Amino acid sequence: MKILITSDSHGKKDLLEQIIEREKPDHTIHCGDFCTDLIELPDVPLTVVRGNCDWERVPEEDTYEVDGLRFYVTHGHLFRVSQSGLPLKYRAEEKDAQIVCFGHSHYPVCDQVDERLYINPGSIKQARGFAYPTYSVLSIGTDQQIEVTYHQVDGTPITERGGTYQLKK
Repeated sequence: MKILITSDSHGKKDLLEQIIEREKPDHTIHCGDFCTDLIELPDVPLTVVRGNCDWERVPEEDTYEVDGLRFYVTHGHLFRVSQSGLPLKYRAEEKDAQIVCFGHSHYPVCDQVDERLYINPGSIKQARGFAYPTYSVLSIGTDQQIEVTYHQVDGTPITERGGTYQLKK
């Protein structure tokens, strides 16, 4: 199972479509600040949440389940992710999520804390505190082994982010 995780595309719908076409994911997660009309988002299996710059009425948080894993998806601004990870950690615990996807900071992060994997794919439009715009791809292997890779928007791999993780169901 291959899941594309993006965030903060800020109106770059054509670029988002190009990334989806190149990666050919089974599912796409967009962590908010898509900044287009909802109808302009790609017509693919998609979980999308509202960011602080979005005007469309989509959920501010959502869950997605596949292969016995629960994803919690939010933009992150409501949990002050640029200041502290604790509010997001507590909400992920409430949602009983093993994988937490968020955006807002435009900075790519992939960390396992306790039994949860926290993924911020960065921004496909404008990086902050990182050399270039990014997105991530999560692959679920046999026995729940998770591989997370990061890429520049042209598909070039970023080796200093991501990794292989083992999560419990």
